[in-house]
Amino acid sequence: MENKQFSRSDKMTALVNADFTLLLTISRFDIPMGFGDKTIAEVCDTHNVDCNTFLAVVNFLSETTHDRAKTYEDIDLKSVTRYLKNAHKYFLEYKLPALRTKLLLMIDSQVETAVFRDVFLKFFDEYFTEVKKHMDYENKTVFPYINNIMEGKRDKKYHIGIFEQRHDRIEQKLKELKNILMKHYSLHAGNNLLTELLLDIFLCEKDLTLHCAVEDSLIIPAMMFREAKIDTQ
Repeated sequence: MENKQFSRSDKMTALVNADFTLLLTISRFDIPMGFGDKTIAEVCDTHNVDCNTFLAVVNFLSETTHDRAKTYEDIDLKSVTRYLKNAHKYFLEYKLPALRTKLLLMIDSQVETAVFRDVFLKFFDEYFTEVKKHMDYENKTVFPYINNIMEGKRDKKYHIGIFEQRHDRIEQKLKELKNILMKHYSLHAGNNLLTELLLDIFLCEKDLTLHCAVEDSLIIPAMMFREAKIDTQ
């Protein structure tokens, strides 16, 4: 992946051609396809997306390392919260159910692998429950808190540091499933199914890792900055 810093004047199509995985990011900002030859700034303006925030996210995701953002004061938390909520919906309502369906298809394609069906499904369903719990907490507790901070309301019983302390990694079990399949699962036929499933797991694992990195490295420091600003008023 090209490690490029995108700017307002770059074409949106150039961004996608530089890194096709950013299609997910574009979608999560509620930006539809059909960019034409518009620049990033023009596309963002058309769809009421804060361009500085969009660029902060895509440039962060395009980096080879994902350290805490050095500039986060101008991040629009409303825009990035919408992005994160849409990501949650994508994982819970589309991507993880699609992985489960493909896992079942692969297992059921071979008589000799049927014995593994219940074991794999139990493992995957427990993982889904873990991810849902993680994202439900953010949807019901963290994002409403962010909205209150945006309105200048400070809850003395909660702060973003609490979220930081309990923000666990949610991609680990996908990594375990991927390794089990690669090391111990052998098909006499239908190897394309296994290969395709593994590719999807790799991409989903990376997507979840970067999703958490955005929260850790953009949302948390931006919120700490705003909390401190409210406290000094």
